[in-house]
Amino acid sequence: MLVPESHLVRKIAKVIDFEFIREAVVPLYCPNSGRSAEDPVRMFKIMLLGYLFGISSERRLVQEIQVNLAYRWFLGMGLTEKVIDASTLSQNRRCRFNDSEIYL
Repeated sequence: MLVPESHLVRKIAKVIDFEFIREAVVPLYCPNSGRSAEDPVRMFKIMLLGYLFGISSERRLVQEIQVNLAYRWFLGMGLTEKVIDASTLSQNRRCRFNDSEIYL
């Protein structure tokens, strides 16, 4: 087992179903913008990781996700899957979610 049962992200994943995020952010997305958007559940989980583990820099948060297996597991990412860049994370947080009640 790559991520121990005792790890905080495992405990969180056991008790919280994050799918409610998808429905809550529907009004924040344009259905025909032409580009696929980043998964809002994953975006929320990324920001949650930053909050829980005291990583306030989005650049640093992205770097940590690149190398931390527990974070990747929590985000549903494969070992070789590319992590979003810090500017995408920042832009989504500021421009799309800043005024919503979803994000921290």
